[in-house]
Formats: sequence, structure tokens, C-alpha cells
Amino acid sequence: MAEERWLIVGLGNPGPEYAGHRHNAGFLVADLLADRAGVRLRAGKFRASVGDGRLAGRPVTIAKPMTFMNDSGGPVAALRDYYRLPVDRIVVLHDELDLPFGTIRLKKGGGDNGHNGLRSVTAALRTPDYHRLRFGIGRPPGRMDPAAYVLRDFAPPERKELPFLIDRSADAVEALLTDGLAAAQNAFHPGSPRGRDAP
Repeated sequence: MAEERWLIVGLGNPGPEYAGHRHNAGFLVADLLADRAGVRLRAGKFRASVGDGRLAGRPVTIAKPMTFMNDSGGPVAALRDYYRLPVDRIVVLHDELDLPFGTIRLKKGGGDNGHNGLRSVTAALRTPDYHRLRFGIGRPPGRMDPAAYVLRDFAPPERKELPFLIDRSADAVEALLTDGLAAAQNAFHPGSPRGRDAP
């Protein structure tokens, strides 16, 4: 059981001009998980930066699609096929408008909630039944277009909290791998001992 590989995919947009954007929260968590696994992500044949290592005692493949958010699904499906993985051993890390900033949630399955990266992944995998780590970025202020909001950098007060939140997100992914979804949700969701009280 311990040797069953997991595929962990951070969603974002490639290139330095996007690096600090809210839409790249998935990339930020993937980078930390790669560090923890001793993995160097390298561009390869999957149109993604990819590395293999061990995380929480499990073999993992960590990837960041290099296709831009709207086409994330192709690399995810290619990696799934290459490693012959069942969909329930795929974890997608992504930003979530409908969660307050600072809220981390784990779930399996569900809709894409207007997230173009998730829509692409679900279409390419032909199922929504993969795991997700949802990194709350909050709703845009006033009447700002959500599409513009996600392509902006985190605000200075948010940037101060960001290292802690990325670290906690990585902890939640490791808990998912070792303890399963229900136990990880109990540990990290709001109101839980390691969660954060948020609406």
C-alpha cells in the first residue's frame, strides 16, 4: 500500500510575470512539496515541470503544467496515463475564490466552480473524482472582475501570511497521503484543532 504512487499537480500560469498572482497558489504549494520531497522539477515531455520523489513515505510525482491554466488538463491526463494511476491518487492544488483568504480545504470530486484549470483537468480526466486542495483567496473587492482579481499579486498583508498558509497546505497534503481524506479534513478544516476559524 505504501508504494502506491500519488500524482500531485499544482495549477498556475508559467512565467515570472505570473509568479506572485493569486491564481498561482497551486504552484506555490507544489514548489514547497517538491522541496520537502527533495525533488527538482524539470521540464519534460508532458508539457509540465515534473519530479519524482518520496513524500510522507509515499512515492510521489509532483508536477506543474506549463500550458497556462486553461489547458492544464492535457499534462495531468498524460501523467496519469504514463504512471497508470487511478484518479483517486491524484491531488490537484488550486486557488479558490469562494473560500476566505487563509482557509484551506480538502475535498474529493465536485464541480469546477468556474475555475478554468479545474474545468480543463476534469474534461481531460473525464471525471471530477480526483482530490483537491483548495487554497482560499477570497472574493474580489467591490465590482472587480474575478478574472482580473486572480491575475493580481497577493496584497501586502496577505503576503505576510502566505508562507504560513503554504506550509499548512503542504501539511494538509501530506496528511491526505498518510491518513486519508476524512482524517485530513478533520485535522485541517476550520474549527478543527489545526484548522483556522473562518466562515
